[in-house]
Amino acid sequence: MLRMLMFGKPGAGKGTLSTRLVKKYDIVTLSTGDLLRQHILEKTEVGVQAEEIVSQGGLVPDELMLKVVTSKLDLLHDKHWIIDGFPRTLVQGEMLDKHLSKQHTPLSLVVNIEVPDEIILGRISDRWVHLPSGRVYNMSYNRPKVDGRDDITGEPLTKRPDDNPEIFSRRLEKFYSTTQPLLSYYAESSQKSTPSPPHRSPHQHPHQFAFHAQPPHRLLLHTLTGTTSDEIWPKLEAVVKEAFPGLKEREESAEAKRRHSLSDAIAAHTAHTAQDSVNAGQK
Repeated sequence: MLRMLMFGKPGAGKGTLSTRLVKKYDIVTLSTGDLLRQHILEKTEVGVQAEEIVSQGGLVPDELMLKVVTSKLDLLHDKHWIIDGFPRTLVQGEMLDKHLSKQHTPLSLVVNIEVPDEIILGRISDRWVHLPSGRVYNMSYNRPKVDGRDDITGEPLTKRPDDNPEIFSRRLEKFYSTTQPLLSYYAESSQKSTPSPPHRSPHQHPHQFAFHAQPPHRLLLHTLTGTTSDEIWPKLEAVVKEAFPGLKEREESAEAKRRHSLSDAIAAHTAHTAQDSVNAGQK
């Protein structure tokens, strides 16, 4: 099963690449921010504790963030997933590994997106955002149809407060100080093999196991380099497809198929009509 973490500097394109994976393949993405907001909205035990801390301007403790994430992960034993936004520190990484090990669902892939600092610094200065939706535009390679306006709503675009070189340099420093130890930890883990949990046949009683010989589990770690998401995407897709050949592409929705069929029919009709005109002109 694909159980994946993706790391990268702020502005490296992690969100764009994760979205592409989830859109194309049958993968569940877990955003820790979304999960936390959901717990707070639903007034769960974890949500009540988190809301009190957040309302006072505090940081949610590691143990509580782990509960936020694992409350959902524990329901996804037979699903492929990617976690977005957790872990952020070495301590959180160790806590997550310990929990996943107990559940016999260890991480299987860690991807580090490596984009040069100067590319990212140049990119953020050209970045504009539609705050209500989170849609991001870049004047260098992903311009809006109308400068300063969102493509969908036509509403004004704004710049994020932290999209300036000084603040962004501090964010990069924080990334290096917190994330590099975490990457080193996963690099060390990737050199180790651990026994795979025993396989249980669906025809057996839950307390009976079939101890078939299985290859030991080993964490895969890949660093993918590039300057744009379009450049890195085929590398990421190749890694995922090679390591997890059973991963299925999402079935196209009936509505999308209908639209495509209609488009094909219109294109065929247009081509046929044009050919008739050509034939008539040749007569």
